[in-house]
Amino acid sequence: MSNSFELKFKATLSNELLARNSLTSFLSPYNLGLDEISEFKTIVSEAVSNAIIHGYKFDSNKYVYMKATIFEDEVEIIIKDYGVGIENVKEARVPHYTSRPDLERAGMGLTIIDSLSDSFNITSIVGVGVKLIIKKKFHPVVING
Repeated sequence: MSNSFELKFKATLSNELLARNSLTSFLSPYNLGLDEISEFKTIVSEAVSNAIIHGYKFDSNKYVYMKATIFEDEVEIIIKDYGVGIENVKEARVPHYTSRPDLERAGMGLTIIDSLSDSFNITSIVGVGVKLIIKKKFHPVVING
């Protein structure tokens, strides 16, 4: 049995908090430890901020889409944007690479997501957008439900 939710929100950095809190609220019945919660928050923060900063170049008229699904002891998180896309996904996954050096970004977002997840897939079409599929196992202790 699985459970899921979907969220669509404006591409503004203030909505990064909404995305993080939505996921942690969704996971709250599983009584995760603080370290696991922190890792999930970091994954979502990096993915959402990448969509806003790189995909949409801060165009708050656009939307970011997030879906999370729980399958037994694993969460699948999908973050999508319909922005500029990534020209070279392999290059984008290299630590310290950034498409926005003008913003003094560290270029570690995708590396951080990759290191914290069990599975991380990027699909991109230039001019169409980016879809991240992130899977991470957790240790559920069901409290209710």
